[in-house]
Amino acid sequence: MTQSDLVARFHEIGRGNVALVGGKNAGLGEMTRELAGTGVRVPEGFAVTAAAYRLFVASGDLRAPIAAQLDRLRRGAPLPETGAAVRARILETELPHEVVVAVRAAYHELGGITGERDPVVAVRSSATAEDLPEASFAGQQESFLNVTGESALLDACRRCYASLFTDRAISYREDHGFDHLSVALSIGVQRMVRADLGAAGVMFSIDTETGFPRTVVVNGAWGLGEAVVGGRVDPDEYVVFKPLLDRPGVTPIVSATRGGKEIKVVYDAAGGTRTVPVPPAERDVPVLADEEILRLARWAVAVEEHYGTPMDMEWAKDGRTGEIFLVQARPETVQARREASLLHAYRLRERGERLAEGLAVGDAIAAAPVCNLASTADIGRFVDGAVLVTRVTDPDWEPIMKRAAAIVTDHGGRTSHAAIVSRELGVPAIIGTGGATRALRDGDPVTVSCAEGDRGFVYRGLLDYEEREMDVSALPRTRTAVMLNLANPAAAFRWWRLPADGVGLARMEFVINNHVRVHPMALVHFDRLDREVRTEIAALTRGHPDRTEYFVERLAHGIARIAASRWPDPVIVRMSDFKTNEYARLIGGREFEPEEENPMIGWRGAGRYYTEGYRAGFALECRAMRRVRDTIGLANVILMIPFCRTPAEADRVLAVMEEEGLVRGRDGLQVYVMAEIPSNIVLAREFAARFDGFSIGSNDLTQLILGVDRDSTALAHLFDERDPAVTRSVESLIAAAHATGRKVGLCGQRPSDDPAFARFLVEAGIDSISVTPDSFLVVKENVAAAERALGRGKAGPAEEPASEAGARQARPRLSSARRAR
Repeated sequence: MTQSDLVARFHEIGRGNVALVGGKNAGLGEMTRELAGTGVRVPEGFAVTAAAYRLFVASGDLRAPIAAQLDRLRRGAPLPETGAAVRARILETELPHEVVVAVRAAYHELGGITGERDPVVAVRSSATAEDLPEASFAGQQESFLNVTGESALLDACRRCYASLFTDRAISYREDHGFDHLSVALSIGVQRMVRADLGAAGVMFSIDTETGFPRTVVVNGAWGLGEAVVGGRVDPDEYVVFKPLLDRPGVTPIVSATRGGKEIKVVYDAAGGTRTVPVPPAERDVPVLADEEILRLARWAVAVEEHYGTPMDMEWAKDGRTGEIFLVQARPETVQARREASLLHAYRLRERGERLAEGLAVGDAIAAAPVCNLASTADIGRFVDGAVLVTRVTDPDWEPIMKRAAAIVTDHGGRTSHAAIVSRELGVPAIIGTGGATRALRDGDPVTVSCAEGDRGFVYRGLLDYEEREMDVSALPRTRTAVMLNLANPAAAFRWWRLPADGVGLARMEFVINNHVRVHPMALVHFDRLDREVRTEIAALTRGHPDRTEYFVERLAHGIARIAASRWPDPVIVRMSDFKTNEYARLIGGREFEPEEENPMIGWRGAGRYYTEGYRAGFALECRAMRRVRDTIGLANVILMIPFCRTPAEADRVLAVMEEEGLVRGRDGLQVYVMAEIPSNIVLAREFAARFDGFSIGSNDLTQLILGVDRDSTALAHLFDERDPAVTRSVESLIAAAHATGRKVGLCGQRPSDDPAFARFLVEAGIDSISVTPDSFLVVKENVAAAERALGRGKAGPAEEPASEAGARQARPRLSSARRAR
């Protein structure tokens, strides 16, 4: 064989050469050769081909002994024993002379390019059956970093060959039906990026949990990337909205979460790597600047567009030069295979004591006993169907991961081994809990819930839950817009497949309560707080010299995720509508909230925004909304003012908003008002002169029209949105609003519970109905039925009612936990 048969430079190969150089090297060559014009940078390198591996196997007479060991495995021999025997035989076999000569020549050539006599390289395995759309071999073979000199390089090559037969690799191929001896190994030799002095990580061109295709998710931590890939470190995470990446003047980063980053992997002076702690001050510093995040996101889009499929990539930043490179790219193999029209929705029917929480992987729920394992040495005592709890997983855990009901780890991020494998297996997982191994005891029954957004929770006991399957392709079309009520940014991307017409109500107070947690006035007047509260707030706002910026950033990112999930459809964000007793429960809130006899009709909504006690807090809300619309670029956000009692109060609120840079009509900004007070109905034309639309809050409107406390059990029989006083008010508002060119929507549960009420709204000419995602399918069908009855149906291929199959799929199925009861 010639040297060109045994070694290929990256610029000489591409994705058509998987059989020659494996998926990993083919991807590196493809990016080097085809994507340089888009700005994508790949470190120089070469591939030792699969032909070199086959020559190695043939010259060392390895085929027969390997086959013999695999036959022993199938006859019942222990996997660790057979795997060790194969690896030992490979490691004691010399590389063929032709391979040694070819590798040495390519290595010296690489040194000429980098200007080093003995360049420092990464040596990575690249199997000919990996990185395929139908299977993911990520992490199955070994990589070796900080390799210097010919001798160390050749030794690393032999160890790569041996890693083709690690226990985990053998097990994976057995499970997926790959012939062990038909899979060959190529080796990638690539100039090392000094990420040990900088940072590294992983990114996906799709949201890995929901399949939402319009985001890039970037994970990163200090040091070499193996700590992120291996799930040993809790990384920073950045989410970028792809449709706005090329819009001048905006920074479409819709989420930025700071990870713990407690350790990093660096060069070892003796060769290889070692793990060291990260200084506390460095943990609070983001690993990437905004410009670097956007650059990586643009590269991810370029790679995805080139390949025509969602991609999984690894990146590295050189700490000496500040240069950023892509060091790997492969197809994403989980979300790309999901059926686009089917949604599985899980919901807990009851709540229990929370024992642990972390990042949710998937959106399912599982209930089973805990099996808490300290290391792979304990794998033998794993019980099928248990919840696997451990510190961190690597490929050695895979034989039991597929047998687990759920997986919970102390460490790791969304691109860690545990996250990647659990997604592929369809097993719910909670990653990076920090202390699940301490909190969850062997044998304890628990419920693992990944159905509550991007935070997952472990609850004590076997809780009751339901699973539903919905086929959205069977939904009819409607003239009346059917929108979503969303509050939790973490869950917004879950519902992107629903054919909703936007978000009719995004509750800002939920975002503040769950993602900010601190009263805004406590951040404005931090020095007025007692020491204990200041300590708690200081811990939360760590890394923000200006504590008010913490509020603005967290709120902006929370709203941005919701707005991005429905872009470019309208997303109506209601400014904060806490009552005083609810505000007081925020951290630092009691200092700034009065005690009221009846908070429901007290100092809430619009009445707070212009008064001294909250004016500065409202200014922070306005800053956050300006950031969402102007900086991030999500101009589909419409602002809505709640509980606005009089037109004069509306004028004062709009004046304050203008002072804070939110001018109605400028850059397309629309401002709506909640219609929830009788004065909003009586003076509808006056309010219409000040606002661009109305959203009926049916609960408060019913309460105030009928004089019934909606929370009173004694008066529950009187609380009825169908009461003529309420329905005539709704009809009156719609008529007055339409006469002035204003739209009217309703956000509430009643249309999903009561088809007759949905028909009433359609008859009255409502423009939109907004409901919770789990009610969307029912409301869409109710509205379509009402429109058909009135002869207002919308023409289209889905005009007919949902099929019987679709209706069957929409019905809830009992969960396994419930059946067990």
